[in-house]
Amino acid sequence: MTANEPRAAATPLRVLIVDDQALVRAGFRMILEAQPDIRVVAEAADGEAAIGMARRFDPDVVLMDVRMPGLDGLEATRRLLHDRPAATAPRVIVLTTFDVDEYVYAALQSGASGFLLKDVTPEQLVAAVRTVSIGDALLAPTITRRLVERFARPSQTPAGDATALATLTAREREVFGLLARGMSNTEIADALVVGEATVKSHVAAILAKLELRNRAQAVVLAYESGLIRAAVPADG
Repeated sequence: MTANEPRAAATPLRVLIVDDQALVRAGFRMILEAQPDIRVVAEAADGEAAIGMARRFDPDVVLMDVRMPGLDGLEATRRLLHDRPAATAPRVIVLTTFDVDEYVYAALQSGASGFLLKDVTPEQLVAAVRTVSIGDALLAPTITRRLVERFARPSQTPAGDATALATLTAREREVFGLLARGMSNTEIADALVVGEATVKSHVAAILAKLELRNRAQAVVLAYESGLIRAAVPADG
């Protein structure tokens, strides 16, 4: 089963929608609740309400707008993810109207699993919720690469991160490099001619050694550490 397919006879994915625009929340709710494997358990109009709703309803996935009055989505994401261990914390998808946004980059640094533009198609929205629910990150779109390339600062890598990177084996560094380019486990397995289960084991080891919550944070670290070099952005 792929992330785009509904889970048969399983507990529905629990989603919390956070946005200060009621029409946006209503539209996302309508799209998601049309799926048999997804249930919107709550809505919130700001970051403070989002934290309260998350504690009350324990969602699997949070759709989080970053620009809201009061407590913004960035700080709400930090609190949601750092209040709980990675294994039990919700997956956060950041919502934005901008395809290159420093707030979104900061959210990825904080542990968000990826981001979506608010004008996504219904199919893309549903696929995104399913993708992050199984532990994958939303890394494929080229705008993610542009985001990281614009805001990553290799010189800012903490000494602790550099030390942790040195503990990776040669194969783990190879997998890390491919992961950082946005490749899925299947694509990495094909590239290295190994089984997907082997790749999953390497990815788990990489995240554990580097003390990262998810693949999105791994991408950020790969650029900030200089393991992956940002390309010079094209004009326009």
